[in-house]
Amino acid sequence: MAIQPIRLFGDPVLVTPASEVVDFDKELRQLVSDLTETMQAAPGAGLAAPQIGVPLRVFVWDIDDELGHLINPTLDLSDEMQDGEEGCLSFPDLTFNTPRAFRAVAKGFNMYGDPVTVEGTELLARCLQHETDHLNGVLFIDRMNSEERKSAMKEIRESSWFGLITEKGIQPTIKVSPHSTFGLGL
Repeated sequence: MAIQPIRLFGDPVLVTPASEVVDFDKELRQLVSDLTETMQAAPGAGLAAPQIGVPLRVFVWDIDDELGHLINPTLDLSDEMQDGEEGCLSFPDLTFNTPRAFRAVAKGFNMYGDPVTVEGTELLARCLQHETDHLNGVLFIDRMNSEERKSAMKEIRESSWFGLITEKGIQPTIKVSPHSTFGLGL
């Protein structure tokens, strides 16, 4: 297990759709372990593989002292909505009001390839949606209306971490998946 650096807003891997996992192998189990350890060290409620530079459809969560992970998720969302503060480890120390479905049913697989269904409301539903968005290259600020997004971008630009990935000519790096992407993704 190893704590990995978390990619910050502005890194292209965060807005690039992740590739489906096709190999449920030792490397995938290590990725789930690294994601879990990194999330807990941050600390955070969830973390998606692209946030550590791995463009695969994998995320982990820690909600109400329950650890979980999901691979290749699909979501079924309720029509009932919730509004609430939402943060992201790729936007350190910032939270923004973000609309989400009140209830989510996520279907996917565990690290061994077994089918998994996770049902959640409120915070777990929010987390499932937020992390699945990461896998689709969607950031939580993309869920805001244009006025709220403009205000959020002002706060982001004023943050102490904004622009660190390109400061002094440092270019973001993206970890290449050890899994076949069939010519898609990175």
